[in-house]
Amino acid sequence: DSNDDIEDVSLFDADDNIPRRSKKSKIRHPVASFFHLFFRVSAIVVYLLCELLTSSFIACMVTIILLLSCDFWAVKNVTGRLMVGLRWWNQVDDDGKSHWVFEARKVSAQGSKTSSEAESRIFWLGLITCPMIWVIFAFSALFSFKVKWLAVVVMGVVLQGANLYGYIRCKVGSRKNLTSMATSYLGKQFLRQ
Repeated sequence: DSNDDIEDVSLFDADDNIPRRSKKSKIRHPVASFFHLFFRVSAIVVYLLCELLTSSFIACMVTIILLLSCDFWAVKNVTGRLMVGLRWWNQVDDDGKSHWVFEARKVSAQGSKTSSEAESRIFWLGLITCPMIWVIFAFSALFSFKVKWLAVVVMGVVLQGANLYGYIRCKVGSRKNLTSMATSYLGKQFLRQ
């Protein structure tokens, strides 16, 4: 058992006062959308091209870790909130107990969402695809005996995997157990066949 409690809270009450834009606007936050993918893709490109461009492992490692850190912060604190209306964090109370907080923007009274479908696709595509690429890199580094690169790849898996886990918990609802949801889904698929 972990020491974390889960709490649902409303997302940014101040956002309720923002005027809604028309649905014609495909991407409402182009800068956020750009940086959501920029840091992720840049870290992957630097990892792939690093040995071709320079022989300094330390410079490559620092560059990749900085890009991954910028990505973690930007996705966790900015792009998730703007692009899909989700946010998560961990807080520690005075007793030292850890509490995970998952927020989701409430749907307006008219039933309209404030995030566009295009932004949502960009967000989830980047959030799911890039950690999978880092997992492939981890197996590649492990099986090709590139032990020095394994630490960098593990950082990529951990940082991007943490954001993926947090946003999945925000999306599906914090009260639902992810294991029971996966078991239920696989059970339904098995019964269909």
